[in-house]
Amino acid sequence: MKLQTIIPLNSEKNQIDYQSTLFLLGSCFVQNIGRKLNYYQFQTLQNPLGILFHPIAIENLIIRAIEEKAYADADVFYFNERWHCFDSHSDLSDPSKENLLSNLNSALLNTRNQLGEASHIIITLGTAWVYKDVETHKRVANCHKLPQKQFTKELLTESEIEVSLKRILLKLRKVNKNASVIFTISPVRHLKDGFVENQRSKANLISAIGKIMESASSDNNLYYFPAFEIMLDELRDYRFYAEDMVHPNNLAIDYIWKKFKSVWISEKADSVMKVVQEIQKGLAHRPFNEQAEQYQLFLKSLEEKISHLKKEYPFMNFDI
Repeated sequence: MKLQTIIPLNSEKNQIDYQSTLFLLGSCFVQNIGRKLNYYQFQTLQNPLGILFHPIAIENLIIRAIEEKAYADADVFYFNERWHCFDSHSDLSDPSKENLLSNLNSALLNTRNQLGEASHIIITLGTAWVYKDVETHKRVANCHKLPQKQFTKELLTESEIEVSLKRILLKLRKVNKNASVIFTISPVRHLKDGFVENQRSKANLISAIGKIMESASSDNNLYYFPAFEIMLDELRDYRFYAEDMVHPNNLAIDYIWKKFKSVWISEKADSVMKVVQEIQKGLAHRPFNEQAEQYQLFLKSLEEKISHLKKEYPFMNFDI
């Protein structure tokens, strides 16, 4: 008896291994997959400007980075004793304007470099709802808790999203012709927008990506990973959600990660991943007596494993 419908998945070409360089952009789902990739010590850069929820915000970052348009005083503002930028998440906000501008421009430089070097670029779209600054008419990435009257809320149409994604791909291919670009839809439910409104938003995102995939016959390195569909179809039960009933819980994240791994992580990376996991578990272990001889021998064994790995993969970084 089958108690679950399974979405068929096939291994993709150009899979991820420890020589791959990954760049992850977008919604919360990027953070979840990014944490897994970081845990296993893959070469990744994710969300240099913090979480970006909608395609226009992602497009703005990519175009600004590639065109080398540095942030200046006019691009930031002071509110609640901190400096902010509408293009970035509040995680980057800072009491110092100079620090914020420095961090923003470092993020742009890192983005440009990673876009040019990445073997895989993962873009996760979270919502089609956007907020537009009433004064500048600019669609912002983050409102930073400014008064609601300063913004108007609107739903990006399927056509607007499709145009935005095409501009993203056009810019990307000018600096990196060979990277595998993997689109996903975040399974996180944006219920603050409303139940029906959340479904309309996801529908527009799915339809737009579908149109992009259909029209991408000339781009053989464009892919879609069905994270949203796995969450809604294979894990259609509230026990797979966190307490807020909005975000996938750890069990769901692990499940979707294993699906992603089966499609995108090469088999030859498995043996290295197992060693990395042994080291990570060892580093997380907390003994009753840190001075005990047995524990010191255990640490020495860990250091030897780390040293052996770093000879082949010098980019790996373990905190002992």
